Amino acid sequence: MAIRIRCGAVTFGWGPFAGAALQLVLLALVWKVDGLGLAGWLSGSAYAIALCALLLVALRGTRLGPADVVTLTRATLVGCVTALVADTVTRPAPIPTLVALASIALALDAADGQVARRTGTVSPLGARFDMEVDAFLILVLSVFVARSLGPWVLAIGAMRYAFVVASWFLSWLKAPLPPSMGRKTVAAFQGVVLVVAASGALPQTFAITVTALALASLCWSFGRDAAWLARHRAA
Repeated sequence: MAIRIRCGAVTFGWGPFAGAALQLVLLALVWKVDGLGLAGWLSGSAYAIALCALLLVALRGTRLGPADVVTLTRATLVGCVTALVADTVTRPAPIPTLVALASIALALDAADGQVARRTGTVSPLGARFDMEVDAFLILVLSVFVARSLGPWVLAIGAMRYAFVVASWFLSWLKAPLPPSMGRKTVAAFQGVVLVVAASGALPQTFAITVTALALASLCWSFGRDAAWLARHRAA
């Protein structure tokens, strides 16, 4: 039987609160294995609270579906990556743990969509939730990789948010885009490249080259989408 919490006239499922609890448990495990400083605990806890609050607002009385639970699990892994990256202000990051958590989060990205389709629970909220988790992971990884490859890497993580800000002034950028395998491929490529660059497994020159190619493909993807929206803005 699902646990539900009533707040005024709105009823919330247990999912957002379970996600916050899972986040704190995972942070404790990271602290036990690799240690976690104050910056990591603060950023990880703030992430958990913000994620819970945003989900409560977005759900508005509904509950998370099966695919959303997978995405929520991914989101808690991203919270741990965020804590580890924030912790680098005072100590070196445990690269194996960071890479493992980010890799699992990226691998699960293919699972939530399949679960949604097989269970017939595809929804705009689920798609948006999945996209925001992906975007934030890319942002956090770009912050980490920028420390070794240069601040230009931040453009990878910031581009999606720059597009959102631009849509505040150009309303036609808010129009829905048609499905695109190219867009999905480019997005997945960003995550893979940033994780590999974060691992330090590549020589720096090669890492810079591959990451620059990832940024170029991202510019192409956003440019193509913006051009399509511009052509169809009258409609």
